Amino acid sequence: MLQPIIIAGGTGSRLWPLSRELFPKQFHKLHGDLTMLQTTILRLEGLDCAKPIVICNENHRFLVAEQLRQIGYLDHNIILEPVGKNTAPAIALTSFYATQNGKNPNLLVLPADHIILDKVAFQTSVKNAISHIENNQLVTFGIVPNAPETGYGYIQCGEKLGDNGFLISQFVEKPDLQTAQNYLSSGDYLWNSGMFAFRAQTYLNELQKHRPDIHEVCEKSIQNTNDDLDFVRIDNEIFATCPEDSIDYAVMEKTTDAVVVPMNAGWNDVGAWSSLWEVSDKDEQGNAKIGDVLAIDSHNNYLFAETGLVATVGVSDAIVVQTKDAVLVTNRDNAQNVKSLVQALGRQNRKEIELHREVYRPWGKYDSIDNGTRYQVKRITVKAGEKLSVQMHHHRAEHWIVVSGTAKVGIDDKEVLLTENESIYIPLGAVHYLENPGKIPLELIEVQVGSYLGEDDIVRFEDRYGRVVV
Repeated sequence: MLQPIIIAGGTGSRLWPLSRELFPKQFHKLHGDLTMLQTTILRLEGLDCAKPIVICNENHRFLVAEQLRQIGYLDHNIILEPVGKNTAPAIALTSFYATQNGKNPNLLVLPADHIILDKVAFQTSVKNAISHIENNQLVTFGIVPNAPETGYGYIQCGEKLGDNGFLISQFVEKPDLQTAQNYLSSGDYLWNSGMFAFRAQTYLNELQKHRPDIHEVCEKSIQNTNDDLDFVRIDNEIFATCPEDSIDYAVMEKTTDAVVVPMNAGWNDVGAWSSLWEVSDKDEQGNAKIGDVLAIDSHNNYLFAETGLVATVGVSDAIVVQTKDAVLVTNRDNAQNVKSLVQALGRQNRKEIELHREVYRPWGKYDSIDNGTRYQVKRITVKAGEKLSVQMHHHRAEHWIVVSGTAKVGIDDKEVLLTENESIYIPLGAVHYLENPGKIPLELIEVQVGSYLGEDDIVRFEDRYGRVVV
């Protein structure tokens, strides 16, 4: 049996403005009706697998839990990283966790943000790796290239091992175009996919050999875990001292037991908007159109409309992405440079690199629909049976107007039920809570008025989701 490890990290820079720091691409529905995280997990159905272990940043924990719940895979199986330290420590944490009680499972390590079009071919390659895993080798999956791609690292195949693998001759960095063309014509190179398979203890042994500093910190970090709802919390202070490194640099390029198994399954790591255009359905003019889009005399574009109409006339080879609070326009050849745009926004301290206008919380979500001097207006959605924390604010008062559903509201020592078209006022400094006792979502409009309207002006006295309380 395989123990899947799903790495759901990421900073949300390459697919901005849709992807943000607090809502990176693996949590979006970029290809199909499910998110990339959900698709990664469901792609395993049909293999002999245990329930996956997902490792993610603490800031994304409620997104991960909700998306696992939606597909029936939430089972106290989310490990939280307080800070991202790259893939070598992330896989070490999950390996130590998986080897508790003397176990030594076969791990299948998968990033949560890849598109794979051919599920059968994917599973065939995974099955081809099992004999190497059981031979205590570390397997990476190499993608059979179909173009001289300069955006991927490559793996040179060495000696053939039976019918389903090769020893690794060398890892090579992203090449220039001429070098990539030579790699492709030689037939000896595969794209480095970032997917791996090995026994948990085999990886830990190799990590201890080549990066004992990472091994030691991760081992100590996992020794005193703390269970919190569906999450496993590690020792934050110890893990903060862990060096950053990728599994490729820390282990795979140093070990003598590395094997590459080819995979030809329509793989794409969606590293840029141009990559998403390549795998999307297109009209007769080569346009990929998502949302309310009108394209006249326009060809080979990726056009994404989240909330409004996106219209083009005489535009070709472009990327246009419209969200509630930002619009990106670039040509497909420059799509790889979106990351530099995000870096420029960061230098300006723009909030658009971190948050969407619509923000998800464990109880539901809110949409900041308007704001100005001393006021802010939000549309709040509370899921059935959920409750916001018991809280107070030092700098703002609030007005709540119920649009649909039923609200249970507590203010100091009073409690009241509100239904559609009813409203209530929350004075500055009042201890209050909002709960949805019904069976359908609660929708309300919140108007905040005050001298400071930041999200950090919340003093929590009680919270069912494990957030900090006084």
